Amino acid sequence: MTEEKFFQTKIALITLLSACGIVAVSMGLRQTFGLFSDFFVEDLQCTITQFGLAIGIQMLMWGMFAPIFGAMADKIGGNKVTIIAFVFFALGIYLLYSGPNTGIFFQINLGLLIGIGLGGTAISVQIGEVGKHFPNKTRGLAIGIVVAMASIGYFFSPMYTKYALTAFGWEKTLQHFLYFIIFGMIAGIFLFPVKKTDKKKSLNSQSIGDALKEAFNHKGFILLTLGFFVCGFNITLVSAHIPGYIQERGFETWTAFAILSLIGLFNVFGTLSFGYLSGKYSKKILLSILYFSRGVVLILFLILPTSTYVAIGFGILYGFLWLATIPPTNGIISQVFGTQYLAMLYGLVFFSHQVGSFFGAYLGGYFYDQYGTYDYAWYLSIALSFFATLVHLPIDERPLPRLASV
Repeated sequence: MTEEKFFQTKIALITLLSACGIVAVSMGLRQTFGLFSDFFVEDLQCTITQFGLAIGIQMLMWGMFAPIFGAMADKIGGNKVTIIAFVFFALGIYLLYSGPNTGIFFQINLGLLIGIGLGGTAISVQIGEVGKHFPNKTRGLAIGIVVAMASIGYFFSPMYTKYALTAFGWEKTLQHFLYFIIFGMIAGIFLFPVKKTDKKKSLNSQSIGDALKEAFNHKGFILLTLGFFVCGFNITLVSAHIPGYIQERGFETWTAFAILSLIGLFNVFGTLSFGYLSGKYSKKILLSILYFSRGVVLILFLILPTSTYVAIGFGILYGFLWLATIPPTNGIISQVFGTQYLAMLYGLVFFSHQVGSFFGAYLGGYFYDQYGTYDYAWYLSIALSFFATLVHLPIDERPLPRLASV
C-alpha cells in the first residue's frame, strides 16, 4: 500500500501557500497593537481601559464576522472573502493614523473596522479553505503549517514595529502596515476553493440551516465552543497587556518585545507539533493537555522571581502553547461534521474564542485601572485554563452517522 502524497493536487499547494501569506500579515499586524498603547494614551488621550475596550471590541467583531465570512467563503470562495475583509482592515489602519481617531472614532477604527477585517483574514476562513483540500489524516498538519506562518508574523511583526516606532513614530508605522495589507490582498487571490467537480455530492450535502441545527444539537460542539472561549481569554490578556504587566513587575522594558517575539517563534513549533499529533492521537486529550499546561506556565510566571530568564522562559513556553489549540479544535469539527461548512462552523466556535478575547482585553485594563495591578486578571486566566482542561474530556470525537459512507 503506497503512502498518499501530502499535496494531492497543485491547487492544494497553491492554496496552502496563499493562506500562509495571508495569515502571516493579518495575525502579525494584530499582534502589535499592544505596543502602541502608550502612544495612544499620550497622543489620543485615551485611558488604558479605553484601549482595552477597543481591543475587546476588535476581538468581538473578529469573532462575529468570522462565521459570516466563513459562510460566504463556503459559498463564493475564500479568495473573494479575504480581499473584501482586507479592505476593512486597511480602512481601519488608515483612519487610525490619519483621523478622525479620538473618542468614539478610536473605538470605531481600532475596534470595529480592524475587527471586521480580521474576521475574514485572520485564520478561520483560511484554514477552512485549506482544510477542504486535505483528508482527515493530514488536515491537522496542513492547518498547523498555516498557523505556524501566523507565528512567523507574530515573531517578526513586534521586532519591526519596535524599530519603526523608534525610527518613524506611530503614525508612520501604521502607514507602513498598509503595504503589508496590499501584499496580503495579492496573496488572497490564490486562496482557491475546492473545485465543485471534486466535491462529494451525495446524501451528505446539507443546507446551512441543517448544518447549524446539527452542530448546536451536538454536545461536543457546545463543549468545544466553551473551551475556545478560554483560549481567547488566555492569549488576548497576554498580547494586549503583557507590556503593561512587564512594567508593573519591574522587568526590563525590552523584555515585553522579547516575550511577544518569542511567542511568535515558538508557536511555530507548537502548532506544527500539535498539528502532526492531531493526526495520530485523540484531539480532545491534546486540547486538555494544552490548557492544563497553560495554567501551570502562568502560575510559574507569577510566582517566580522577576528576572530576564523568567520572562524569556515564559515567552518560550507560552509561545509553544499559543495557537497550538487550533489544529485539534478545527480537526474535531471537520472529523465530526465533515468539511462542507467547515469555515462557517469553525467561525462559530471562533466567535466564542473572541468573546473570551474581549473579556481578556477589557478585564485586564479594568482590573489595572481599579486596583493598580493586573494580578486579578492572571488569576482568572489560570482558573479558566483548568476549567478548559476538564471541559474537553466528555467530547465525542466520532464522525456523525451521515459521514459513515465517506
